[in-house]
Amino acid sequence: MSLPLDGIKIVDLTAAMAGPFCTQLLADFGAEVLKIEPPGRGDMLRDFGPPYLKGESPYYLLNNRNKRSMTLDIRTDKGRDVLIKLLTDADLLVENYRPNVKKKLKIEYETLREINPRLIYCSISGYGQTGPYADRPGFDPIAQGMSGLSSITGWKNTGPVRVGVAIGDSLGGIFGMYGILLALIERERSGEGQRVETSILEGLIAVLGFQAAKYFATGERPEPQGNDHAMMSPYGTFKTQDGYMNIAAGNQAMWERLAKAIGLEDLIKDERFLTVADRVVNRPELTPLLEKKLTEKTSKEWEKILNEAGVANGPILPIDEVFHDPQVIHQEMLLEQDHPTIGKIKTIGFPTKLSRTPASLRLPPPLMGEHTEEVLKELGYSGEEIKQFRDEKVI
Repeated sequence: MSLPLDGIKIVDLTAAMAGPFCTQLLADFGAEVLKIEPPGRGDMLRDFGPPYLKGESPYYLLNNRNKRSMTLDIRTDKGRDVLIKLLTDADLLVENYRPNVKKKLKIEYETLREINPRLIYCSISGYGQTGPYADRPGFDPIAQGMSGLSSITGWKNTGPVRVGVAIGDSLGGIFGMYGILLALIERERSGEGQRVETSILEGLIAVLGFQAAKYFATGERPEPQGNDHAMMSPYGTFKTQDGYMNIAAGNQAMWERLAKAIGLEDLIKDERFLTVADRVVNRPELTPLLEKKLTEKTSKEWEKILNEAGVANGPILPIDEVFHDPQVIHQEMLLEQDHPTIGKIKTIGFPTKLSRTPASLRLPPPLMGEHTEEVLKELGYSGEEIKQFRDEKVI
């Protein structure tokens, strides 16, 4: 079965998470991704742990399936020559070096497009390719803080809170993939490649959503709301008899269904709660009334009642329970594949489903340099030349 990106060749110079996540998303749909790693060190993500699975970082494993790996020291003349050979017929180069490092390595877009005018060159950085922060090292929690996200996460009395996953890295990878796909479509018309740029910081700012909208409208600084929504109520986390659950009465009709379902129909006519705006302003009065009723039953009991009433709600699941949830299982968001040294490994499934050309698991996350000789032979290097590269620590 053909895949949407069959035949698209990607040279992947990225490390850590944003770049590898981007190239994995492309690889899942058929792109031929060659991951280039520094000899002896490899991608820094290989070191992230504990835990480790037979010496391999689970974090690395989760972001590098469907790729080949070769070790190559592109700081050396011979290593750069190999890289140039790879790029002469590549469709894409994806990198996350700081601009000053690219200049030292002589791998800037302006240089490489002379070699391959069809090359699409994607840079995923911390803060952007130009500007006062361009050459700073970029990591997810730093960008979360700089984007304003940390200032609106948590409660007023907790101080700034980092989101529990590397959301900035993930967004950098997703927006990078988005730009790459746009450039591939445009290349079909023009026959030319182009530069694609995104950053962790820009990705986080792009999804500030209603918090940015509120600031633009009022000029007031948004504050952390805990689990409540700044512009809707009731919309958040509520106590039940045995824990907590999320309820999102996001419009007037759903609010009325909620009030009826939990036996508080009289609140619908209460002047304090007539409109969305009223309920937001009077949230401190509304929430205790709701929770007094909700604590009469368990979360599971309320889930059944609210689902029957057509009210958006759901449990708050720990990670171990997520992957046993019937909907998650049905959507195949937990997959297994064979790894050459570990055996069976678990991985997250494909969040985007295509009906005719779906994503597939083809290759396990590669061992460091697993395909080095294979790739060099494809480029026409002899066994003697490959031995010399190894002796000189080029590979």
